[in-house]
Amino acid sequence: QVQLVESGGGSVQAGGSLRLSCAASGSTYCMGWFRQAPGKERERVADIVSDGSTSYADSVKGRFTISEDNAKNTLYLQMNSLKPEDSDMYYCAAGVTAGLCVYHYWGQGTQVTVSS
Repeated sequence: QVQLVESGGGSVQAGGSLRLSCAASGSTYCMGWFRQAPGKERERVADIVSDGSTSYADSVKGRFTISEDNAKNTLYLQMNSLKPEDSDMYYCAAGVTAGLCVYHYWGQGTQVTVSS
């Protein structure tokens, strides 16, 4: 069982930056950030696997950076050049099965609001 706690959300003007953090209670194989607005489908934002490989949704490439501090079991999402359409609830997720990235654990979410 892995518990995830996100932090770092807030309100910012378009063009600004925010950094989200996700503290995990144990070791993970892969971690990711997702976002979802009310009434909309959940969207994958970025993933990172234990070997350091990363992937991003096209909508955030070049603006967002996912990283992790393995010593602290903490995942980060640096979000730059934020746009109003980035406004969503952001969720951290973790998978623990080695070699297979399946997200079984989810955080409670942190709200990001970008005003124009």
